[in-house]
Amino acid sequence: MSVIAEENVRGGSVFKEIDADDEDSQPTEIESLCMNCYQNGMTRILLTKIPFFKEIIISSFTCPNCSWSNTEIQSAGRIQDQGITYTLHVKSKQDMNREVVKADSATTRIPELDFEIPPYTQKGSLSTIEGLLDPLFTLILLNISEFIDKLKKLKEGESGFTLVIDDPSGNSFVENPFAPQKDEALSVCNYTRTPQQDAQLGIKAEDEQEEEKPSNDIDSMRNEVLTFNTNCPECNAPASTNMKLVQIPHFKEVIIMATNCDDCGHRTNEVKSGGATEELGTKITLHLTDVSDMSRDLLKSETCSILIPELEFELGMAAVGGKFTTLEGLLKDIKDLIVSKNPFTCGDSSTSDRTEKLKLFGQKIDKIMAGDMDVHIVLDDPAGNSYLQNVYAPDPDPEMTTEKYTRTFEQNEDLGLNDMKTEGYQE
Repeated sequence: MSVIAEENVRGGSVFKEIDADDEDSQPTEIESLCMNCYQNGMTRILLTKIPFFKEIIISSFTCPNCSWSNTEIQSAGRIQDQGITYTLHVKSKQDMNREVVKADSATTRIPELDFEIPPYTQKGSLSTIEGLLDPLFTLILLNISEFIDKLKKLKEGESGFTLVIDDPSGNSFVENPFAPQKDEALSVCNYTRTPQQDAQLGIKAEDEQEEEKPSNDIDSMRNEVLTFNTNCPECNAPASTNMKLVQIPHFKEVIIMATNCDDCGHRTNEVKSGGATEELGTKITLHLTDVSDMSRDLLKSETCSILIPELEFELGMAAVGGKFTTLEGLLKDIKDLIVSKNPFTCGDSSTSDRTEKLKLFGQKIDKIMAGDMDVHIVLDDPAGNSYLQNVYAPDPDPEMTTEKYTRTFEQNEDLGLNDMKTEGYQE
């Protein structure tokens, strides 16, 4: 067995510069399997040198049966000690004729188009700049064509898809055509904006320093109404928000926040739990038997959903936020949200059937508040931070039941508890 000496491999008789007149520098032909039709084709291999560069192996496969072809190059040298970056500013048509050797480990970028071909997504090639760009046209046109076809199918309803509208301003809306019933296909999630999102909305500058934190003295906070500057959620004018800790009898401590805008007169109030998430969820069911039930105090946390089974009505946890009000006040808020403030009950988007349906729902809410309708109100709070006054306290309320239950995995996921680690988090 003969061994090729290294001096013959490196610049010797094996690797030669490409020359059409050199009869010895002809490719080696090897019969090989076609990976397209699995019949025999022909692979041609040529060992050559790129002037002022290095040795490479060029291989080309052609199948006479299915006409499939493939060309690639491989470096015949070792991996270099350092990587290399070529940056060429193409200024004329002549630059397009420059020869390019692109290894499969190379990344190709065109910053002006914000375009990049990651490494190992294409095989190595020996071509010109123009030849390097030609396959991109075919690839991009193919992808665009496939994307347009998929978009047409989505538009015509031939295949399902997920639509996500993420609005940091909180002013976007997606209709629930089944209102006042729950829409199983629609989920709404409120979140706290990041400082960067606040800066994009012009609420405060990114480099604005944090306000001085109030004292941690709980006793002084219970006896004091804290005031801090905010923006009106309706007109975005400067406003003030008042905050106070309140102890609810036979329940727990909550934080009540109220915002009043002097410019547009808008008023909002919100309640947040002052304690931790309970180990068990809470489901409170009240059977309304008298109009006096409307005056019961009620704390609805922002994680609590509301159900009225007799109306087949369910309101998600984030729909009306956290509130400390009466049962009548909660029903008024529900009526305003579903009927009065529904953007799809007026204008071009309104239909007579939908308007009549929501009007009928509002009339049923009025009957409930007047005590003329026998219904049940269910407060389902997986965090266990909602409360409904027991007018018979400390004795049990014969018309109200309170059920404690273990949360499901999905409910823990919604509350962010599955990934929460309170012990050993330093590890």
